[in-house]
Amino acid sequence: MSVNKVILLGRLGQEPELKYTPGSSAVCNFTLATTENWTDKKGQKQEKTEWHKVVVWGKLAEICNMHLKKGKQAYVEGRLQTRSWDDKNDVKRYITEINAFTVQFVGGYEKNKNNETLDDIKNKAYSSQEMTIENDNKFTADEIPF
Repeated sequence: MSVNKVILLGRLGQEPELKYTPGSSAVCNFTLATTENWTDKKGQKQEKTEWHKVVVWGKLAEICNMHLKKGKQAYVEGRLQTRSWDDKNDVKRYITEINAFTVQFVGGYEKNKNNETLDDIKNKAYSSQEMTIENDNKFTADEIPF
């Protein structure tokens, strides 16, 4: 058995960058800074900031791109993923990223470029889906199992 789970709460270090794969999948990249504060043995306050590269896929990627901004706080859950590539000098490079499956906007979220809130987007998405409800005239109350 193994576990690969990362939980972060930090601030965005750059504006999110949204791209699309050749197969039309949305992917959003951003950096997240987490800061640790402590007092050393001499009584001096210390601070250390870690920078994390975050990757988000699909509809969540598009929502992150619309509502996250540099400096805003975000809660991220995901898993660590390391990938490699050869640079232009044929040197193998590696990067470790958080492949996020949950992103929460801490402190709320602002309206997007179209002046829509996240609730507006959700409502539009639900209202644009066609739903068909059919009545079953043969169904009776006696068939309810409780």
